[in-house]
Amino acid sequence: MPAPTTPGRTDDSPAVALGPTALVFGLIAATGAWPSLMLAVLPWSFLAGGLAVTFGLMGIHYARQGIGRMWTAVTGTVLGATGLAGFLTLFAALA
Repeated sequence: MPAPTTPGRTDDSPAVALGPTALVFGLIAATGAWPSLMLAVLPWSFLAGGLAVTFGLMGIHYARQGIGRMWTAVTGTVLGATGLAGFLTLFAALA
């Protein structure tokens, strides 16, 4: 009998990379919340924050199903939200 061709739940899934990707984007976004670096990394901070939150929430979804690590996805999401909050605070202060 031939082996099944349907993919199983293994750690070879691309969903495993969502948590670490969110963590890297979250670190980039969190540097934008630092007052002395805010204006230097402003555009990258805003974009990286949105991507970190998005990839982090997808990583959390897959980590709950057993694919990937939960701590990297949660940390990336929190750091991305921090970076977005710093950007929005700056934007509200200037408006």
